[in-house]
Amino acid sequence: MMRFGILSTAKIAREHVIPALLDAGNCVVTAIGSRDLERGRETAQRFGISEVHGSYDALLASPNVDAVYIPLPTSQHVEWAVRAAEAGKHVLVEKPLALKAEQIDEVIAARDKAGVVVSEAFMVFYHPQWRKVRELIAGGAIGKLRRIDGAFTYANRDPGNMRNQLALGGGALADIGVYPVITARFATGMEPQRVRATVERDPDFGTDRYASAVVDFGDFEMGFYCSTQMALRQAMVFHGDQGTIEVAAPFNAGEYDLASVTLHSVKRDRSEVFRFSGVRQYRLQAEAFAEKIAGGDVDLFELEASRANQKVIDAIFRAGEHEGWETI
Repeated sequence: MMRFGILSTAKIAREHVIPALLDAGNCVVTAIGSRDLERGRETAQRFGISEVHGSYDALLASPNVDAVYIPLPTSQHVEWAVRAAEAGKHVLVEKPLALKAEQIDEVIAARDKAGVVVSEAFMVFYHPQWRKVRELIAGGAIGKLRRIDGAFTYANRDPGNMRNQLALGGGALADIGVYPVITARFATGMEPQRVRATVERDPDFGTDRYASAVVDFGDFEMGFYCSTQMALRQAMVFHGDQGTIEVAAPFNAGEYDLASVTLHSVKRDRSEVFRFSGVRQYRLQAEAFAEKIAGGDVDLFELEASRANQKVIDAIFRAGEHEGWETI
């Protein structure tokens, strides 16, 4: 049984990851660390967590913790992932792991030196709907893939929210633009070569509130947009010369829509729907992570994949500063 410690009482930890860890068949949450000790105690009481620490260092020193989950603000991910690895703990760190691709090299070095497992928490990587999309594309269900279209938007202008705080790593691309990129790369097994983009920043927050990008994969291209100040939407469509694949709730299945993948024929006169009821992608992520640590032969989102994904985001930011293409 993998014993987890949680660094902070962040909302995503309380609402998604701690419940997933508690439901997983091979995990238990033994400790939580919070700089606000009272909030830490409240969260511990809610979930029946036995140890409460008033600092992250104290949690990392606990002999009752094998692995840590890090849902801190983005600007602190690299620092604490490295410190956790140096403490001999396995690390599941919330996305985005870093704000620049080269920062991930430090985490890779710490992982290799300590001999621990470190993974960025891209829960979509573990959802079976994305395995189905990859299978359909690889099997030629839509013929030759020509284009991918994606979108991820929500409306949040709360100045107190970290997503609207530049110093904490806020902004649309870091928070949600990463999802069309990672799912396109996973579903196709291809890496993009260049991008062109528009990036619009909020005049008050300084964060990117809207970004639109064209990502060139060589044989096909992806167009996607993301925003923190638009009406709620998620979409991913894979368009081939013999059909299309539409993913109804590509990133937050159950919140934006029910999890389903629809395969349409070339004339759109015939469709096949694959439904994924009751899937809990956060639980699947937790179980895969713990199984990997135990020596299981499971796919895990590796740091090298994290670095490749962040390189695309970095290139989009650079492309947003000029006309034309930016090499990844």
